[in-house]
Amino acid sequence: MRTIPFPVVDEVARHCLQEEEPETVHIEVHLPGRLDPAGLRKAFHEALLRHPRILMREARGPWYRRRYEWELTDRPDVEVVTFPTPGRDALRDARTRALTTAPPLTDSPPVRLEVVEGAGRAEGSEATDAVGATGSPAAATGSPGAAAGSRAAGAARVGAAAPRQRGQANPTPAQQQGTVLFLTINHTALDGPACLRVLATAAEIYGGKDNSPTAPPTRTTEPQPAPTDTPSNWSPPARVAPGTPEPSPGNGMLVTELPLPHRPKGAPYTVNDQLMVTTALTIAHWNREHGTHPRPLRITMPVDDRPRDLTMPIGNGTRLVEVPFAPSELTTSDIQGLLTRTATRTRALKSLPRPQLGHGATLLTAPVTPVAWRAALTRGLRRAAAPWTSTTLLSNIGRIPYPLDFGEDAGRAHAVWFSAPARMPRGLTVTTASTAGRLHLALRWSRSLLSHGDGAHLRDLFEHYLHTTDVEQS
Repeated sequence: MRTIPFPVVDEVARHCLQEEEPETVHIEVHLPGRLDPAGLRKAFHEALLRHPRILMREARGPWYRRRYEWELTDRPDVEVVTFPTPGRDALRDARTRALTTAPPLTDSPPVRLEVVEGAGRAEGSEATDAVGATGSPAAATGSPGAAAGSRAAGAARVGAAAPRQRGQANPTPAQQQGTVLFLTINHTALDGPACLRVLATAAEIYGGKDNSPTAPPTRTTEPQPAPTDTPSNWSPPARVAPGTPEPSPGNGMLVTELPLPHRPKGAPYTVNDQLMVTTALTIAHWNREHGTHPRPLRITMPVDDRPRDLTMPIGNGTRLVEVPFAPSELTTSDIQGLLTRTATRTRALKSLPRPQLGHGATLLTAPVTPVAWRAALTRGLRRAAAPWTSTTLLSNIGRIPYPLDFGEDAGRAHAVWFSAPARMPRGLTVTTASTAGRLHLALRWSRSLLSHGDGAHLRDLFEHYLHTTDVEQS
């Protein structure tokens, strides 16, 4: 059986696994119609075979081995596609499972696909706050009433208009006919864009429709001059202020759909820059509300240079850069200037050739000592470097590059959400994607830092500040 060494990203993630906060990525794809179970299983199995790098499991080895290795298998070890019992809480329960249970690294492939039928509306069915529990009260489950109440309070605090209600108790007949494809990914092995590529292949096999990717956005490859007005990376950045932590460990999550912000033609910034500014202003506002001393913010931004066609490398393929913000610039008094400065910073960071996790991680994973020793060293350095960890992570997938068209009966995806792990010390991640002209936002947080009510307020702040980046309207 063929084996390959763990890449740098996989090894560092493997060293730092924590059972109480599983390292999972979730993707949910909303379709208007229904899927044939046998046909979908066959199509997804064929897609796995067409992308054989996803068929992997962690190889066993002695403690003194120098590397972790992936074993590449000829076929899946387990049934990947499952069909949970339909019901009012089926979508909420699938989201909860994504936060609490990672597909094991010992089974190939380390992903699972749950097909949730008749799930109803996406909003108002957030993962339950009583993680892993059933029959919890409305305030704990993220029910429509609880979410709407938190949203109203948050809107009042930011001076927004009265909010529209999100979520509903009884789905409409059209929503009851819909299907949600729910992918849960072990992030130690794979990332979201790689698994979305596999799902697009499955859609093409199942429905017979062309699911070729759209042309990627153009990006300059010439080195850009480094901005001169950025805060130093040597000082510890701001942390997200604690809200009302929950007693149980793990992550919480909330999703919402928003209008895409308008970007004037010829503007020097991108929608990604607008989302970056929105995230920074949201956290600065949250921290002011909680009385924390202003400090520079640093927001981690994944950069993915892989092609999106069938040649796309499958695995963890993004590199991470950090976008800094000074406390004095995080106001709305000159939003145009803030957007322009942010665009200058992100262009410079994207153009820099850099290892995925930086040069330090490359040295740390060099196979010169037993991997168990490097694991202990990595965990110790992670704890020591915690004060310098970035404030949060913003992962903007951008416009979904594939139609995700499953044919005449199931239809084409009209909403796609992603979420990324939110371990401490960051404790909060922001993930965005756009489909059918709408922005799909997922907030995910560590329950030792925030509660569902805190997440609802952060959502309101994000919506408010997103509107301020729409310069022509604001």
